[in-house]
Amino acid sequence: MAAPMSLHQRSRILSAVVFTAVATWALPSYALFGDDEARRAILELRQRVDTMQQANQRSSDEASQLRRSLLDLQAQIEALRTEQANLRGQNEQLQRDVAELQRRQKDMARGVDERLRQFEPITVTVDGHEFRADPAEKRDFEAALAVFRAGKFPDAATAFGNFVRQYPQSGYVPSARFWLGNAQYANRDYKEAIANFKALLTAAPDHARAPEAALSIANCQVELKDTRAARKTLEDLLRVYPQSEAAAAAKERLARLK
Repeated sequence: MAAPMSLHQRSRILSAVVFTAVATWALPSYALFGDDEARRAILELRQRVDTMQQANQRSSDEASQLRRSLLDLQAQIEALRTEQANLRGQNEQLQRDVAELQRRQKDMARGVDERLRQFEPITVTVDGHEFRADPAEKRDFEAALAVFRAGKFPDAATAFGNFVRQYPQSGYVPSARFWLGNAQYANRDYKEAIANFKALLTAAPDHARAPEAALSIANCQVELKDTRAARKTLEDLLRVYPQSEAAAAAKERLARLK
């Protein structure tokens, strides 16, 4: 099948046909009409041909304009597609950024909660006594007790003394005074030891360490050669805490003092 002719080719063929027709038609016209009429007929025919050619040119121009418009539209469509692809990529990146930000916020919130929990009071039980305490209290008390158990009695006395001053309302205070008195006894600071043991008995007479504190007071008094005071302390211990383990030791100590 032959390829279709373009607009320009059709225009050239039409012009050739028209001029051929003119030439063919003009020959007998001289025989039929006068010179003026023949010239007018030729001019009219030429005008028609010119008009047809102008129409063809306009059609060609319009077709060219249409092709340019189509090309411009195609370029605009491609530009829109590119912009849409860029926007889609930006939207996906934005979604990833938002997801990452939300993840970080959750991590930060979890970290804040964990840090806040480090400062929230907790329930502890020491020497049979249950109470609420700040994490800092628990940490400092256990650190001082570790120093005492390591046999570093001067350092332990300092640590427990600082604890009592820093946390005077703490539930650890009776136990802290007991260990402070023992550290002072180990350092032969008997008078200060007696003062702390008595402070324990006054503030918490029902404390689990109270009978031991009373026995320790008697031991300090013996070391200070105050036998009379030691005997009275032991007798009070037997009267107030008769069922305690310290009471059995107090009986033996009284027997030796007589």
